[in-house]
Amino acid sequence: MINEKIISLKKMANKIRMDTFNSVIAASSGHLGGSLSIIEILTVLYFDVMDLNEMKNEKERDKLVLSKGHGVPALYATLANKGIIDKELLNTLRDINSPLQGHPDCRKTKGLDVSSGSLGQGLSTGLGIALAQKLSKLHYRTFVILGDGEINEGQVWEAAMFAAHYKVCNLIAILDVNKLQLDGATNKVISLGDISRKWKAFGWNTIAVDGHSIEDLCYKFNTIPNNGPTIIIADTIKGKGISFMENNVEYHGKIPNDHEVLIARKEIEEEGNMWSI
Repeated sequence: MINEKIISLKKMANKIRMDTFNSVIAASSGHLGGSLSIIEILTVLYFDVMDLNEMKNEKERDKLVLSKGHGVPALYATLANKGIIDKELLNTLRDINSPLQGHPDCRKTKGLDVSSGSLGQGLSTGLGIALAQKLSKLHYRTFVILGDGEINEGQVWEAAMFAAHYKVCNLIAILDVNKLQLDGATNKVISLGDISRKWKAFGWNTIAVDGHSIEDLCYKFNTIPNNGPTIIIADTIKGKGISFMENNVEYHGKIPNDHEVLIARKEIEEEGNMWSI
Protein backbone atom coordinates (compact mmCIF):
# COMPACT_ATOMS: atom_id res chain seq x y z
CA MET A 1 0.00 0.00 0.00
CA ILE A 2 1.36 3.43 -0.97
CA ASN A 3 1.84 5.65 2.08
CA GLU A 4 0.70 9.24 2.46
CA LYS A 5 4.16 10.70 1.90
CA ILE A 6 4.51 8.97 -1.46
CA ILE A 7 1.03 10.08 -2.55
CA SER A 8 1.82 13.65 -1.52
CA LEU A 9 5.06 13.59 -3.51
CA LYS A 10 3.29 12.16 -6.57
CA LYS A 11 0.72 14.98 -6.39
CA MET A 12 3.51 17.53 -6.10
CA ALA A 13 5.38 16.06 -9.08
CA ASN A 14 2.20 16.36 -11.13
CA LYS A 15 1.80 20.03 -10.14
CA ILE A 16 5.42 20.73 -11.04
CA ARG A 17 5.01 18.96 -14.39
CA MET A 18 1.97 21.08 -15.26
CA ASP A 19 3.63 24.31 -14.11
CA THR A 20 6.76 23.47 -16.09
CA PHE A 21 4.73 22.80 -19.21
CA ASN A 22 2.61 25.94 -18.84
CA SER A 23 5.61 28.20 -18.27
CA VAL A 24 7.33 27.01 -21.46
CA ILE A 25 4.09 27.34 -23.43
CA ALA A 26 3.64 30.89 -22.11
CA ALA A 27 7.17 31.72 -23.23
CA SER A 28 6.79 29.92 -26.60
CA SER A 29 10.40 28.93 -26.01
CA GLY A 30 12.31 26.49 -23.84
CA HIS A 31 13.45 22.92 -23.43
CA LEU A 32 10.48 20.78 -22.51
CA GLY A 33 11.86 17.29 -23.13
CA GLY A 34 14.83 17.53 -20.78
CA SER A 35 12.82 19.44 -18.19
CA LEU A 36 10.10 16.82 -17.99
CA SER A 37 12.62 14.01 -17.50
CA ILE A 38 13.84 15.43 -14.16
CA ILE A 39 10.51 16.33 -12.52
CA GLU A 40 10.39 13.40 -10.08
CA ILE A 41 14.08 13.81 -9.24
CA LEU A 42 13.59 17.47 -8.32
CA THR A 43 10.39 16.71 -6.43
CA VAL A 44 12.05 14.13 -4.19
CA LEU A 45 15.14 16.29 -3.66
CA TYR A 46 13.26 19.45 -2.66
CA PHE A 47 10.35 17.89 -0.79
CA ASP A 48 11.99 14.91 0.92
CA VAL A 49 15.78 14.82 0.77
CA MET A 50 17.50 18.20 0.82
CA ASP A 51 18.02 20.21 4.00
CA LEU A 52 17.14 23.72 2.81
CA ASN A 53 16.77 25.37 6.22
CA GLU A 54 14.02 27.51 4.68
CA MET A 55 16.74 29.24 2.63
CA LYS A 56 17.59 31.44 5.63
CA ASN A 57 21.28 30.64 5.88
CA GLU A 58 23.19 30.30 2.65
CA LYS A 59 25.99 28.27 4.26
CA GLU A 60 23.99 25.98 6.49
CA ARG A 61 21.91 24.12 3.94
CA ASP A 62 22.24 21.65 1.08
CA LYS A 63 23.02 23.02 -2.37
CA LEU A 64 21.93 22.03 -5.88
CA VAL A 65 23.73 22.61 -9.16
CA LEU A 66 21.63 22.09 -12.29
CA SER A 67 24.50 21.37 -14.62
CA LYS A 68 22.08 20.62 -17.48
CA GLY A 69 20.89 24.20 -17.21
CA HIS A 70 18.46 23.99 -20.13
CA GLY A 71 16.21 21.94 -17.82
CA VAL A 72 15.68 24.98 -15.60
CA PRO A 73 11.92 25.39 -16.28
CA ALA A 74 11.45 22.31 -14.08
CA LEU A 75 13.65 23.82 -11.36
CA TYR A 76 11.77 27.13 -11.47
CA ALA A 77 8.47 25.27 -11.09
CA THR A 78 9.93 23.33 -8.16
CA LEU A 79 11.16 26.48 -6.44
CA ALA A 80 7.73 28.09 -6.95
CA ASN A 81 5.87 25.15 -5.44
CA LYS A 82 8.34 25.10 -2.55
CA GLY A 83 7.50 28.76 -1.90
CA ILE A 84 11.03 29.99 -2.58
CA ILE A 85 10.02 32.15 -5.56
CA ASP A 86 6.70 33.75 -6.48
CA LYS A 87 4.61 31.35 -8.57
CA GLU A 88 3.38 34.20 -10.76
CA LEU A 89 6.93 34.58 -12.05
CA LEU A 90 6.57 31.30 -13.96
CA ASN A 91 4.53 33.14 -16.61
CA THR A 92 7.51 35.44 -17.25
CA LEU A 93 9.93 32.66 -18.24
CA ARG A 94 12.55 33.87 -20.75
CA ASP A 95 11.22 37.44 -20.79
CA ILE A 96 14.19 39.79 -21.08
CA ASN A 97 13.19 41.59 -17.88
CA SER A 98 12.37 38.43 -15.91
CA PRO A 99 14.63 36.85 -13.28
CA LEU A 100 13.68 33.49 -14.84
CA GLN A 101 16.04 33.32 -17.76
CA GLY A 102 16.38 30.42 -20.19
CA HIS A 103 19.36 29.12 -18.22
CA PRO A 104 19.87 29.56 -14.46
CA ASP A 105 21.18 32.95 -13.34
CA CYS A 106 21.85 32.92 -9.59
CA ARG A 107 22.32 36.70 -9.58
CA LYS A 108 18.65 37.17 -10.46
CA THR A 109 16.73 34.28 -8.92
CA LYS A 110 16.42 33.34 -5.27
CA GLY A 111 17.11 29.68 -4.61
CA LEU A 112 19.60 29.18 -7.43
CA ASP A 113 23.05 28.32 -6.12
CA VAL A 114 24.93 28.47 -9.43
CA SER A 115 24.52 30.02 -12.87
CA SER A 116 24.77 27.14 -15.31
CA GLY A 117 24.03 25.89 -18.79
CA SER A 118 27.49 25.72 -20.32
CA LEU A 119 27.45 21.94 -20.39
CA GLY A 120 30.16 19.94 -18.69
CA GLN A 121 31.05 22.49 -16.02
CA GLY A 122 28.48 21.83 -13.30
CA LEU A 123 30.19 18.84 -11.67
CA SER A 124 33.39 20.83 -11.21
CA THR A 125 31.42 23.69 -9.67
CA GLY A 126 29.49 21.34 -7.39
CA LEU A 127 32.74 19.65 -6.40
CA GLY A 128 34.17 23.01 -5.33
CA ILE A 129 31.10 23.76 -3.22
CA ALA A 130 31.11 20.30 -1.63
CA LEU A 131 34.83 20.47 -0.89
CA ALA A 132 34.35 23.87 0.79
CA GLN A 133 31.55 22.39 2.89
CA LYS A 134 33.78 19.50 3.91
CA LEU A 135 36.80 21.67 4.75
CA SER A 136 34.56 24.00 6.77
CA LYS A 137 33.25 20.96 8.68
CA LEU A 138 29.70 21.77 7.62
CA HIS A 139 27.39 18.76 7.58
CA TYR A 140 25.64 19.58 4.32
CA ARG A 141 25.63 18.09 0.85
CA THR A 142 25.84 19.29 -2.73
CA PHE A 143 23.73 17.67 -5.43
CA VAL A 144 24.57 18.02 -9.14
CA ILE A 145 22.15 17.07 -11.92
CA LEU A 146 23.88 16.07 -15.16
CA GLY A 147 22.52 15.03 -18.54
CA ASP A 148 23.71 11.83 -20.21
CA GLY A 149 24.69 13.73 -23.38
CA GLU A 150 26.51 16.25 -21.22
CA ILE A 151 29.01 13.73 -19.94
CA ASN A 152 30.55 13.63 -23.39
CA GLU A 153 32.50 16.60 -22.00
CA GLY A 154 35.97 15.79 -20.69
CA GLN A 155 35.82 18.20 -17.77
CA VAL A 156 33.21 15.95 -16.16
CA TRP A 157 35.74 13.15 -15.85
CA GLU A 158 38.47 15.41 -14.46
CA ALA A 159 36.06 16.39 -11.67
CA ALA A 160 35.11 12.74 -11.17
CA MET A 161 38.76 11.77 -10.63
CA PHE A 162 39.38 14.61 -8.19
CA ALA A 163 36.24 13.91 -6.14
CA ALA A 164 37.10 10.23 -5.75
CA HIS A 165 40.74 10.89 -4.87
CA TYR A 166 39.80 13.30 -2.08
CA LYS A 167 36.80 11.21 -0.96
CA VAL A 168 34.35 14.10 -1.22
CA CYS A 169 31.56 12.06 0.34
CA ASN A 170 29.09 14.98 0.50
CA LEU A 171 29.00 15.28 -3.30
CA ILE A 172 26.07 13.49 -4.96
CA ALA A 173 25.66 13.56 -8.71
CA ILE A 174 22.44 12.57 -10.44
CA LEU A 175 22.76 11.43 -14.04
CA ASP A 176 19.58 11.98 -16.06
CA VAL A 177 19.82 9.12 -18.55
CA ASN A 178 16.97 10.07 -20.89
CA LYS A 179 18.94 8.66 -23.82
CA LEU A 180 18.44 11.62 -26.17
CA GLN A 181 20.33 14.83 -26.81
CA LEU A 182 20.07 17.70 -29.29
CA ASP A 183 21.62 15.78 -32.18
CA GLY A 184 19.79 12.49 -31.62
CA ALA A 185 20.15 9.32 -29.59
CA THR A 186 22.95 9.68 -27.04
CA ASN A 187 24.44 6.29 -27.84
CA LYS A 188 24.64 7.19 -31.52
CA VAL A 189 26.34 10.53 -30.89
CA ILE A 190 28.88 9.00 -28.47
CA SER A 191 28.03 5.68 -26.85
CA LEU A 192 28.02 5.69 -23.07
CA GLY A 193 28.82 2.00 -22.89
CA ASP A 194 28.40 0.53 -19.41
CA ILE A 195 28.04 3.86 -17.64
CA SER A 196 27.79 2.36 -14.16
CA ARG A 197 31.10 0.51 -14.55
CA LYS A 198 32.75 3.70 -15.83
CA TRP A 199 31.81 5.66 -12.71
CA LYS A 200 32.79 2.74 -10.49
CA ALA A 201 36.19 2.66 -12.21
CA PHE A 202 36.61 6.33 -11.34
CA GLY A 203 36.04 5.46 -7.68
CA TRP A 204 32.41 6.53 -7.21
CA ASN A 205 29.59 4.77 -5.42
CA THR A 206 27.03 4.06 -8.15
CA ILE A 207 23.32 3.58 -7.52
CA ALA A 208 20.79 2.77 -10.24
CA VAL A 209 17.27 4.16 -9.92
CA ASP A 210 14.03 4.44 -11.86
CA GLY A 211 14.08 8.21 -12.35
CA HIS A 212 10.28 8.45 -12.46
CA SER A 213 9.51 6.22 -9.46
CA ILE A 214 8.93 8.37 -6.39
CA GLU A 215 9.22 5.27 -4.20
CA ASP A 216 12.54 4.19 -5.70
CA LEU A 217 13.99 7.70 -5.62
CA CYS A 218 13.05 8.22 -1.97
CA TYR A 219 14.64 4.93 -0.96
CA LYS A 220 17.84 5.38 -2.97
CA PHE A 221 18.42 9.01 -1.96
CA ASN A 222 17.96 8.11 1.69
CA THR A 223 20.43 5.20 1.59
CA ILE A 224 23.45 7.00 0.09
CA PRO A 225 26.76 5.71 1.55
CA ASN A 226 29.18 8.11 3.21
CA ASN A 227 32.53 6.71 2.07
CA GLY A 228 33.11 8.79 -1.07
CA PRO A 229 31.27 10.61 -3.86
CA THR A 230 28.06 8.99 -5.12
CA ILE A 231 26.31 9.07 -8.47
CA ILE A 232 22.63 8.21 -8.84
CA ILE A 233 22.15 6.84 -12.36
CA ALA A 234 18.54 7.63 -13.16
CA ASP A 235 16.79 5.81 -15.99
CA THR A 236 14.39 8.42 -17.38
CA ILE A 237 12.25 9.26 -20.39
CA LYS A 238 12.68 12.49 -22.27
CA GLY A 239 9.33 14.30 -22.40
CA LYS A 240 7.92 12.11 -19.59
CA GLY A 241 4.20 12.52 -18.95
CA ILE A 242 3.18 13.69 -22.43
CA SER A 243 2.67 10.79 -24.82
CA PHE A 244 3.71 12.43 -28.09
CA MET A 245 6.81 13.94 -26.50
CA GLU A 246 8.10 10.82 -24.79
CA ASN A 247 11.32 9.51 -26.37
CA ASN A 248 10.89 12.05 -29.19
CA VAL A 249 14.10 13.97 -29.89
CA GLU A 250 12.15 16.68 -31.75
CA TYR A 251 10.91 17.97 -28.41
CA HIS A 252 14.35 18.77 -27.10
CA GLY A 253 13.45 22.37 -27.85
CA LYS A 254 10.34 22.24 -30.05
CA ILE A 255 7.17 23.96 -28.82
CA PRO A 256 3.92 22.00 -29.37
CA ASN A 257 1.12 23.51 -31.46
CA ASP A 258 -2.26 24.57 -30.03
CA HIS A 259 -3.86 21.16 -30.55
CA GLU A 260 -0.92 19.37 -28.95
CA VAL A 261 -1.07 21.75 -25.99
CA LEU A 262 -4.64 20.65 -25.28
CA ILE A 263 -3.65 16.99 -25.48
CA ALA A 264 -0.66 17.50 -23.19
CA ARG A 265 -2.62 19.35 -20.51
CA LYS A 266 -5.34 16.70 -20.58
CA GLU A 267 -2.78 13.92 -20.10
CA ILE A 268 -1.10 15.70 -17.19
CA GLU A 269 -4.49 16.40 -15.58
CA GLU A 270 -5.53 12.77 -15.95
CA GLU A 271 -2.32 11.63 -14.26
CA GLY A 272 -2.95 14.08 -11.45
CA ASN A 273 -6.51 12.82 -10.97
CA MET A 274 -5.10 9.38 -10.14
CA TRP A 275 -3.62 10.81 -6.93
CA SER A 276 -6.53 13.06 -6.00
CA ILE A 277 -8.92 10.27 -5.01
